[in-house]
Amino acid sequence: MSVEIRKIFTVVEETRFEGGRPVNPPTRRAVAVAVIRNPYANQFVDDLSKLSDIGEELGDILPRRAVAALGIDGSAVESFGKAAVVGADGELEHAAAILHPKLGAPFRDILGKGAALIPSSKKRGGLGAPIDIPLGHKDAAKVRSHFDGMEVRVPDAPRDDEIVVAIAVTDSGRPHPRVGGLTKAQVKGEDGLV
Repeated sequence: MSVEIRKIFTVVEETRFEGGRPVNPPTRRAVAVAVIRNPYANQFVDDLSKLSDIGEELGDILPRRAVAALGIDGSAVESFGKAAVVGADGELEHAAAILHPKLGAPFRDILGKGAALIPSSKKRGGLGAPIDIPLGHKDAAKVRSHFDGMEVRVPDAPRDDEIVVAIAVTDSGRPHPRVGGLTKAQVKGEDGLV
C-alpha cells in the first residue's frame, strides 16, 4: 500500500421522516472518508501519477467500507459520489489526480456496474472543512430523484499537508421525490445517461 492513511471513518445517515411524512422504507446514505498524507505538499511536480495510484487504492478501500456500512450488496447501491478537500500546502490538482484517473474503476467493480460518471467535487480547506459530496444515480445521470448530496466533516482534518478523500453511496434516491424526469424503473444503464 502506497497511501499513508492517518484515519478512516464511515458514517451512515438514515432518513425516516421528511416533509412531515414518514419515509418507508427509510432512505440511507453512507460515506467512507480517508485522511491521507499529501506526498506533494509544498512542492510543484509535473508527474502526479503517485496520487492517481493512491486514488486507485482508495477506490477499493472506501467503497467497500461504505457498502458494508449499508449492509447491502454492491449491486444494490443506487447512487454514488466522490469528493476531496486538500490542505493549505496542496493544490486542487492533487485532489483531481486522486479522484479522476483511477479511482472510478475499482469503485465500479465493487458495485458491479456504474455506467454514469461519478459526480465529484474538490476544494481546498482547513481543519473541519465541510466535505460536500454530490450524488447521482450510478447507471443513469438523468434520474432526477437521485440528484442529491451529502455533507460530512472531519474535525481535525485536513491538516496543511493532508488530503481528505470521501466516497458516498446510497440505497435509494431522495425521500419523497416528485420533480419528475426519468424514474429508476426506466433506467437502461447502457450509456450512463438513461
